[in-house]
Amino acid sequence: MIQNTNSDYALMARALRLAKRGRYTTDPNPRVGCVLALGERIVGEGWHQRAGEPHAERLALAQAGEAARGATAYVTLEPCCHHGRTSPCTEALIAAGVARVVCAMTDPNPLVAGQGFAQLQQAGIAVKSGVLETEARALNSGFIKRMERSLPLVRCKLAASLDGRTALANGESQWISSEASRRDVQRLRAESSAIMTGIGTILADDPSLNVRLTATELSSSATNAPVRQPLRVVVDSHWRLPLNARLLRLPGETLVVGVADAPKRIAALQAAGAQIFHCTAQNGRVNLLALLHELARREINEVLLETGATLSGAMLAAELIDELVLYLAPHIMGDMALGLFQLPPLTAMNKRIALDLIEVRRIGADIRIRARPQIGVNEK
Repeated sequence: MIQNTNSDYALMARALRLAKRGRYTTDPNPRVGCVLALGERIVGEGWHQRAGEPHAERLALAQAGEAARGATAYVTLEPCCHHGRTSPCTEALIAAGVARVVCAMTDPNPLVAGQGFAQLQQAGIAVKSGVLETEARALNSGFIKRMERSLPLVRCKLAASLDGRTALANGESQWISSEASRRDVQRLRAESSAIMTGIGTILADDPSLNVRLTATELSSSATNAPVRQPLRVVVDSHWRLPLNARLLRLPGETLVVGVADAPKRIAALQAAGAQIFHCTAQNGRVNLLALLHELARREINEVLLETGATLSGAMLAAELIDELVLYLAPHIMGDMALGLFQLPPLTAMNKRIALDLIEVRRIGADIRIRARPQIGVNEK
């Protein structure tokens, strides 16, 4: 059995920091970092930057050169062992003469899933996994969920007053949150594979749903490459999206999801630049679970839900939201203003949806709360 040392944790922490540099660019691939070290001396390092480009291990090996022989590779995810857009990293590590590989976690991709470790061990390389695994899983939670359950991770972003109101009774909502919070949302968008909204939000606000920060504003390690725009997904059961909607005129792709049989309307939307997904129906509306499975099939790892109370309530009631990101602004809007979620009336206190608080943080003048719905916690 290979024992972990203090340097194992320190060097894996470095690999995780490298992996985070790919937070806005690697999609649909996972974020991976690699450090090569002889003892505690780093001889090479790298992180995966974009799908189709070299993986973290190959970049670290290229930097290390001959110094890789006899070194330990610290990798945040099990090295791949299959031919995809690039050749297997296991082959590169074996050819370089690496003596030991320390990983944070097994790759949940069925094409790898322990086989990478097996290849390395068969070549005489010592393998250890599970070092800072919790941190590694958090970094790639969307990729992991897609591989394990064929579903993307769904974050629901909401902005509200301190009394939980998202808009005035007449629909006016700009701006509830501070400029600092809105800038923080831009980072959430850039991190996401897709941004999903409902047709009600489109008709009310005509939003852009795009990333408006530059690459250098997002990351100090960014190149001059254009910022990746997430897929924009509009849940629109009856294909009511206006043909002149702002999001159809912006860079990036828009997917309109409906259920009605309306070939002329669908053709008009396609001519305006929209992609179309004719989804199965549930009670006359888009089957939200079926939609999420379709997004996973399209290699969507993380969905950012930015919408009104109707769709957010439906997603929450269907237990399809993994995380809430709520920006609370320091003002009161009163009980006539609109609320966060449209949900069926509760008949007993044990029917409340419990939340597990992950983080509470000050963002500008606002408070940002990150929480996970604890489905079934109160059903005792």
